[in-house]
Amino acid sequence: MIDVKLLQKNFDETASALMRKKVSAEMIAELKTANEDLKIAKLAYETMQAKQNELSKLFGHYKKEGKSTDDLKVEVDTNKLLLNELLDTQRAAEDALDAIIMRVPNLPDANVPDGADENDNIEIKKVLVPPTFTFTAKEHWELAEANGWIDFERGVKLAKSRFSVVLGMGARLERALINFMLDFNRERGFMEVSVPMLVNRHALEGTGQLPKFEDDLFKIEDEELFLIPTAEVPITNLYQDEILNATELPIKMCGYTSCFRKEAGSGGRDVRGMIRQHQFHKVELVAITRADQSDAVFKDMVACASDLLSALGLPHRLVTLCTGDLGFGAAKTVDLEVWLPGQNTYREISSVSNTRDFQARRAKIRYKEEGKNLLAHTLNGSSLAVGRTMVAIMENFQQEDGSIVIPAVLQKYL
Repeated sequence: MIDVKLLQKNFDETASALMRKKVSAEMIAELKTANEDLKIAKLAYETMQAKQNELSKLFGHYKKEGKSTDDLKVEVDTNKLLLNELLDTQRAAEDALDAIIMRVPNLPDANVPDGADENDNIEIKKVLVPPTFTFTAKEHWELAEANGWIDFERGVKLAKSRFSVVLGMGARLERALINFMLDFNRERGFMEVSVPMLVNRHALEGTGQLPKFEDDLFKIEDEELFLIPTAEVPITNLYQDEILNATELPIKMCGYTSCFRKEAGSGGRDVRGMIRQHQFHKVELVAITRADQSDAVFKDMVACASDLLSALGLPHRLVTLCTGDLGFGAAKTVDLEVWLPGQNTYREISSVSNTRDFQARRAKIRYKEEGKNLLAHTLNGSSLAVGRTMVAIMENFQQEDGSIVIPAVLQKYL
């Protein structure tokens, strides 16, 4: 969450940064009211506390002067009751502000470009040249069905729409991709971890999925447990409420999980095929760093995801997200978009984000340096979304007869 002290010291500047991220005027007004209420409550309590301290000092003077302290005692006792009431009011104001702040997104970095939506994102560079075909390129669902790799109808029969069954060579390719991605990232210095795919509410609050995005999550009935929307949640929260030694940082991790999302509100978008599924596989990169390390680690994570795509021979481009397209917890994000010949466009396959201390403040992830406990920085990124990588391989390596060539780096895994 954002820094309450920063909010209280410079509300207008903080509000301006939030408005760059398209936070509504209503939420800004709600935030301002709660902030002012807390200031008033704190001032009232501190004023009464100061008065109580002054009255308490008078007991000694009265005794020296031989004066009765009966009236003074009555006043002190009355003020004590008022102090308790004022403290309760202050705590209620703090809770009210915290409840709002938990729904407030991270502040964007100053150098993030302003913009309304994905159309205002800025391309950094293109990597590899898209293939050219002497035939009309097919989309991945045609290729998947023709090759017997994916059965969309049986996925619906087993669950509901936006679930699928991967078969035969498709299943083997999926497994090969997961192993290749884990090996690639491990060789780049990311420790492999295997984590639960169910997490509690506190973990989701720590990384920012709750309370705002509860409608997008699959919840276990009668349990405070949720299926993870991304491995970012359990991997980041490995260090929840811990104080690390500065010399341990950065901690760079990668992990494979299935991910589960209801995709509430996305009806009509990519409902066909593998682009937007309720369950999908992903290899995730997560880093816990000191504040002075996060920019360098961010560049390293972007390069790692890009190099992985290059190793697979997949043309892609790097894009800086504008303020209007930036995620809830992100201060800065670079998307990697892979070329899909069947759609004749680039589509997101990875998103690498620096959240600065936003998640660490929520999850209480700190490090000790020179005797001080400081908030860590956390970063996350897809490396890569497995289903979308399969889509890209099918479309980029399709042959005129509908067959698909497997990238050379995957062949040893098959």
